[in-house]
Amino acid sequence: MLRYGDRVTELIVITDMRAPIGRCFDLSRSIDAHVATVEGTGERAVAGRTSGLIALGESVTWEARHFGVRQRLTSRITAMDRPTFFQDRMERGAFRSFEHDHMFEERGEGVTRMTDVLRFSAPGGLIGWGFERLVLGWYLRRFLTERGLALKTLAESCDWAVFVIGDKVA
Repeated sequence: MLRYGDRVTELIVITDMRAPIGRCFDLSRSIDAHVATVEGTGERAVAGRTSGLIALGESVTWEARHFGVRQRLTSRITAMDRPTFFQDRMERGAFRSFEHDHMFEERGEGVTRMTDVLRFSAPGGLIGWGFERLVLGWYLRRFLTERGLALKTLAESCDWAVFVIGDKVA
């Protein structure tokens, strides 16, 4: 949990999709869509909710390879207001803090804007701060941008339904 006085880096990534807001929201919280859109990291859900649509109060533990090191991160959905907002927050993992807001807004003419706001800090004092500023911020911005573009491709294709079956979709 982020606390007053924590050193925090904030990243904002915006992706516009030509798809209904409910579809974009559900794709973003789909464990299976997440795995499909981050193939390069070998990311997979290994505990908690491991498939389907994650819901308020549920957690997922991700295992992935980043910077050549296999890591685990457990996050929980701490807030949700379908179809406009949800937040996940790290419970365990390599970060000092990690909080991710997912916001969705109808922009007209069939366009939904997805805004990712990621607040994080690395452990390790001055060395961690340097790594956060020089490498980690760039890496996570690229990760969010690529994932957003992959979700856009899914949302705008006929393949989106595979990832949200069983839930109400717009």
